[in-house]
Amino acid sequence: MANRTDVGQREKNNAALTSVVAAVGLTAFKIIVGLLTNSLGILAEAAHSGLDLVAALVTLFAVRLSSKPADKEHNYGHGKIENLSALFETLLLLATCVWIIYEAIQRLFVQPEVEVDPSVWAFIVMGTSILIDSGRSRVLYRAARKYNSQALEADALHFSTDIWSSSVVIFGLLCVLLSRLVPGLAFLKHADAVAALGVALIVIYVSVQLGIRTIYGLLDTAPKGLAEKIEATMNDIPGVEDCHHVRLRGSGAHLFVDVHVLVDGDLPTRDTHALTEVLEQKVDEIYPGADVTIHVEPKE
Repeated sequence: MANRTDVGQREKNNAALTSVVAAVGLTAFKIIVGLLTNSLGILAEAAHSGLDLVAALVTLFAVRLSSKPADKEHNYGHGKIENLSALFETLLLLATCVWIIYEAIQRLFVQPEVEVDPSVWAFIVMGTSILIDSGRSRVLYRAARKYNSQALEADALHFSTDIWSSSVVIFGLLCVLLSRLVPGLAFLKHADAVAALGVALIVIYVSVQLGIRTIYGLLDTAPKGLAEKIEATMNDIPGVEDCHHVRLRGSGAHLFVDVHVLVDGDLPTRDTHALTEVLEQKVDEIYPGADVTIHVEPKE
């Protein structure tokens, strides 16, 4: 178990570190190209990537800190740090949206004369962004699903939306290019700012979804249907007269399960202990790695 835990922690750390390295390179690349081309869409993406970097650093910190074992002050471990990390990412995403929407409105109504240069570099940086985000989102999703890490899942979801938002920016730049090549399509010159608004809408949608799930985790909301599944499984095990009062509590990637079972009051202590081990194994099959506490009561 210890070796599996250590390997899992290393994989989670590596996934988070990969995200940090990618965020550093993309942020610098987008800032440089955005300033050279004067594209609000790319600068919006640069700001988004900058906050991605902060979020990736927070995720790396959270993943490492959440692995600390339980102590006297934190009886259920430090897993909630991952939930807090995901909530922090949500707030960063919303802050990004406010800035993007403000700047887009400025370009559309206050300073419409600002020109955007849809150069080849603008398309290169956004294409590179899509390729990198596709790679790191797959790495993060794989680790998140394997180790049930909400912090890594938040990062993966974050970068998955970056793929769509980058595609929106490319569309906006193509429209600006068309407005210069085709006189009758001059109205498309503001498509870059409209594309930036599209980025903001995508990010807002993802932020709300992520925020809701994060709050559920912080409020100890039990996974839907899991308690019923555990109860039904235990009631089918020979020797269990009745299973009831199943309670679940999540803490980051960990799940704590409390179960009350009724057994024959004349059952020897050794047999009762063997039965509880079978019950724990069944719960582990349903939710691997769960911390199970079984309260045995004699049936009257």
